[in-house]
Amino acid sequence: MSLPLNALPTSKTLAIIMGGGAGTRLFPLTKERSKPAVPLGGKYRLVDIPISNCLNSGLRGIYILTQFNSTSLHRHINASYKFDDFTPSFVEILAAQQTPEGSRWYQGTADAVRQNMRYFLEHPYEYYVILSGDQLYRMDYRDMLRQHVETGADLTIATIPVSREPATDFGIMLTDENRRIEKFVEKPKDPALLDTLRIPPDLLKTIGHPADADLYQASMGIYIFKRSVLEACLDNDYVDFGKNIIPSAISQYQVMAYIFQGYWEDIGTIDAFFEANLNLVDANPQYSFFVPGSPVFTQPLFLPASTLSSAKVTKAMISDGCIIGDATIERCVLGIRSIIQSGSTLKNTIMMGADFYESEVHKPNVEIPPIGIGRDCMINGAIIDKNARIGNHVVITPEGKSQDLDGDGYYIRDGIVVVPKNSVIKDGTWI
Repeated sequence: MSLPLNALPTSKTLAIIMGGGAGTRLFPLTKERSKPAVPLGGKYRLVDIPISNCLNSGLRGIYILTQFNSTSLHRHINASYKFDDFTPSFVEILAAQQTPEGSRWYQGTADAVRQNMRYFLEHPYEYYVILSGDQLYRMDYRDMLRQHVETGADLTIATIPVSREPATDFGIMLTDENRRIEKFVEKPKDPALLDTLRIPPDLLKTIGHPADADLYQASMGIYIFKRSVLEACLDNDYVDFGKNIIPSAISQYQVMAYIFQGYWEDIGTIDAFFEANLNLVDANPQYSFFVPGSPVFTQPLFLPASTLSSAKVTKAMISDGCIIGDATIERCVLGIRSIIQSGSTLKNTIMMGADFYESEVHKPNVEIPPIGIGRDCMINGAIIDKNARIGNHVVITPEGKSQDLDGDGYYIRDGIVVVPKNSVIKDGTWI
């Protein structure tokens, strides 16, 4: 019989969110901010996803580990997650720092946790949930915690069934019919080796798939450790969970797989980030923010409602505080305070908006365009980062260009034009 939710030890469980390194795969979005602080879905940040999953799962103690460009992340966390004084709840950032024990940057995910163990052990937590800060999914961690407790696992790893082709890009787990992990292979390329890692027929039927389905269990980078096991696993110089800790733990401890079958996307690249955002506006999005009882939390901004003047809008997500003239918007995500002048057309574009309105900082400078999109612009297949100033008659498109290119005031990554934060694109520019 499964444990009821109120019997689960959520109050004795600590969540640790890995903020990632320099975020080079998401450059230039990480040029001036850490990866968890990258905007998502118009008004959120990447880090809001795992934090919201934790809060909706009853986990009220959350640390975020980061070391690069962490100022905007600190600002967002401090403004977004405030709790009353009568419950033991917190969301705190632990940045890499010099200590008597050492002064190194985090060398990997395991090293980041190891360097902060003294904080994690200050309180009598029995379980530690380790999460990634750059994934889009909705999960109730209590289901995973329930399986962890009921099976008496030392370590539980969340996995997701994937087909043969994408399996070569993941860490793949081989389990028995009882979901105990017997083997872990990082990004298996050899077809013969991959054949040996297929999910067993009995387990396939248990999780609702045909017994002959060609599926594999990919690691989601989500772990639950017992307290003593986490301490023991980090009593070495291993730097990474996936490459070092997990393979070693499988041979020493009872390591179980928790099989998750919902939507999950690693959005650590520009292409994945772009597609995950635009998918939000489709008729049946794979991920939706509209789930009763499972909200995604973020900073309350108290902005006015958006205004549209004769705009033609087809499949768009429009955030608060936007001002849109007689423009054409087609399959776009528009962030807070987005301003689009009349005559402009945006297609397949993510516009992250602005941190302020022009009048809030200074009078408009006639020598540079105002914040937002000017008149009669044509933008397609692009990410326009925050506070960008795009003049009149500007054309931005990746068509006919290299998949990866560093241009004057813009970048192309994975065939997508990225205009960095605070950029200025003058009137008449053709990108």
